[in-house]
Amino acid sequence: MRENRVIHTAKNIKIKDPILIVGLPGVGHVGKLVAEHLVEELESTKIIEIYSPHFPPQVLVDENSVTRMVNNEIHACKAGTHDLLVLIGDHQSNTTNGHYELCGLYLDLAEEFGVKRVYTLGGFPTGQLTHIDEVLGAVNKFELKTELEEIGVKFKSNEPGGGIVGASGLMLGLCKLRGIDAACLMGMTSGYIVDPKSAQSLLKIVCKILNVEIDASPLEERAKEMEKIVARLKEYEQQQQTQVIQEIGSGEEDLRYIG
Repeated sequence: MRENRVIHTAKNIKIKDPILIVGLPGVGHVGKLVAEHLVEELESTKIIEIYSPHFPPQVLVDENSVTRMVNNEIHACKAGTHDLLVLIGDHQSNTTNGHYELCGLYLDLAEEFGVKRVYTLGGFPTGQLTHIDEVLGAVNKFELKTELEEIGVKFKSNEPGGGIVGASGLMLGLCKLRGIDAACLMGMTSGYIVDPKSAQSLLKIVCKILNVEIDASPLEERAKEMEKIVARLKEYEQQQQTQVIQEIGSGEEDLRYIG
C-alpha cells in the first residue's frame, strides 16, 4: 500500500453540524480511552476506516488468531442534542510527514460532514504516580478559553512547555488555517501507564461540553485495577528511595572513618 486508503463502511448517514472528537493513542492512552468509551456507550455507527503506510508495519491478531490491518476509524453517534464524529484507532503516524498528511485527511473528511468544531483528547504527563483530578486545555481561538474555563478546564500560561506533539496538537494548528474552532483537552497523568483514572476526569469535562450523562462505570472498574498496579509501583519506588538513602548514609560513615 503506497498511499492512504479511505473506506466508507456506511452510507446515507444523516448528521447535522457535527462536532469532531479525536481520541488517538497517546500519553497514558487517556484520550483513546475516553473516545472509545463514547463510541461504546453511545449508539454509534462506524462510517469510515482509514489505512495508511504511515502506520507501523504490523497486523493485529484477535482471539481466534485471525489478523487485521492496523487502522483508524471514524464513528458517527449522537450525544444529547449534538451529532458527533469520533476518531479512534490503533496508531498515530510513524513519521512527521505522515502526521501532516493524516491530520489533513482527517480534516478533509470532517469538512465533508460540515464540522465546525474539533476537540482533541490527550494526556498531560506529570511524572508523578499520584492522581491529579484536573484537565488542562489549549485552544486555537481565545474565545474558546473563557467557554471552557466555565466548565472547569484549567489553563496555565505557556503550558505544556514543550508544546503539544502529535495529532492532538497538530490538529489545532491545521484547524486554525481552515477556520475551524478547536481545543485540546488533556487529563493529568503520570505518563508511565495506561490511565483510566485520568480518563474519568477527562470524560467529566467532555460530558459537560456535550451536556449529557454517560455511564463511567467501565472506566471506574479499570481505574480500580490500575490503582492496585500504581500502589505496587509506589511501594517499589519507596523501596528504591530508601535503599539509596541507606547507601548514601553508609558512604558518609565510611568517609568519616577514613578522615
